[in-house]
Amino acid sequence: MTNSAHFSFITPVFNGLDFSEPVIVSGYSAIIHKLQLKVPYPNIIGTVSLKSKRVNSDTYFMLPGSYRVDDNKSVSEIEALYKHLVFALKYEGVNLLVLKALTQYYNDAELTQLLSIERTGQYSRRLWFLIEWLMGKKLNDIPDLIKKSYVYAVDPKLQYTVAGTKSSRHLVINNLPGTVDFCPLIRKTEKLEKYIQQNLSEKNRHYLSGIRKGILQRASAFLLLKDSKASFSIEGESPKSKRAARWGEVIKQAGVKDLSHQEFERLQQVVIENNRFIEMGYRKKGGFIGERDKETFSPIPDHISAKPEDIKSLMQGLIDANKLLLNDEIDAVIAATSIAFGFVFIHPFVDGNGRIHRYLIHHVLAKKKFSQQGIIFPVSAAILNKITDYQIVLEKHSKPLLDFIDWEETQDHNIRVLNETKDYYRYFDATQQAEFLYKCVAETISEIIPSEVDYLNKYETFKAYIDNSFEMSDDTVALLVHFLEQNNGKLSERARNKEFRALREYEVVEIEKQYNRIFNNL
Repeated sequence: MTNSAHFSFITPVFNGLDFSEPVIVSGYSAIIHKLQLKVPYPNIIGTVSLKSKRVNSDTYFMLPGSYRVDDNKSVSEIEALYKHLVFALKYEGVNLLVLKALTQYYNDAELTQLLSIERTGQYSRRLWFLIEWLMGKKLNDIPDLIKKSYVYAVDPKLQYTVAGTKSSRHLVINNLPGTVDFCPLIRKTEKLEKYIQQNLSEKNRHYLSGIRKGILQRASAFLLLKDSKASFSIEGESPKSKRAARWGEVIKQAGVKDLSHQEFERLQQVVIENNRFIEMGYRKKGGFIGERDKETFSPIPDHISAKPEDIKSLMQGLIDANKLLLNDEIDAVIAATSIAFGFVFIHPFVDGNGRIHRYLIHHVLAKKKFSQQGIIFPVSAAILNKITDYQIVLEKHSKPLLDFIDWEETQDHNIRVLNETKDYYRYFDATQQAEFLYKCVAETISEIIPSEVDYLNKYETFKAYIDNSFEMSDDTVALLVHFLEQNNGKLSERARNKEFRALREYEVVEIEKQYNRIFNNL
């Protein structure tokens, strides 16, 4: 690793990545490295080639040598910082966590000096707005701008944004998809853009419009229970049917009530049926997810939750951001990602966080009218099918933060966080979570819902055959199908000799034949 400049440095390997050749690390990564900021490196590392090479991958991008940031020792540190921030805004987008860390690293005079470089230029104005927004105050030595056209705070070509409101001081349109208390950002990737262009919501609506009303109603009931059971299974629980049905009724009402502190507490009360040993409401102690040492019972965290004293303001930020996103035309799945994953990273409750997290996906999709009224969108079933990927995307946020959270073990073998961590839960890159959620949504629409509808159509056809040939109650038909499903289209000897002993041998043969023709195309 070589360094002959304020921030840039040349290396073939960085942050666990092998670039296969020496590159110049630039932008946010160079700033974090130089100043030793206590924030994770971006998910995509920005680099410049020593040649004319251009590379785009899931972990880094490389621009040709002509894009090199000129930050040699002949310029001041502040000027070099400005150049790297411009590089970052151009090619990486806005990183609120890094910008917030810079407001704590530099004093007001240094920040004023930074923002006075090319003061009327679009990048300087964007930085000026973002820094004052994050600080919650004006830098008094910088006067308001006049007679300039407005620019966006976030480049809509790089990241997902809202319509925004104008800041006349900076002549900047604040199109951040959140509030200063809660604002995850999601990069525009090829995967996400392809999903959005498919208009999956309209495809689902069109498909369902061709389904008979009776089948649709039954499908809705089945999908509701399927989603509820899947949500419990993700948590490693096997609930009784009554408990799953109870939670299913809550999911059914997703989108009806607005989010509030009281609504979150109500949801937890529904999730936690027996609270004898669980402290209800927002946590009053630290929290973590992970394992424990078998001998000492000491915590071994994979995820450290927000500090209890930060929860109320973080949740208020989430509630306010949710209102902003619901009142904007931002894509429904993008909005659901920010709110649902933001919630689970905060982890405000002692228990019940996972199921409420998945409820929030339903809530936002319903509020944004992504899913059809009356049809439950069984996204938890798709998540369960991808449980390993689900755990990976959760850890993509949590694992890197462990290096920056100082904590100690408490007497009751919990953890107590010792440093300020609120910003880690306010400002994060949710791109990988969005790609995962969209993948689950696509599977739900293309596979899970059609599969359920197809099964019910086959069931109705088989039931019509049984009704025309035998006199059986609906429950008896359901039991017959259950036995045939369990035994690969054959009625077991036990069923023949007990529940269906009234059937003659030739009738059993004909029933099995019709079942396999209808259900298995045999």
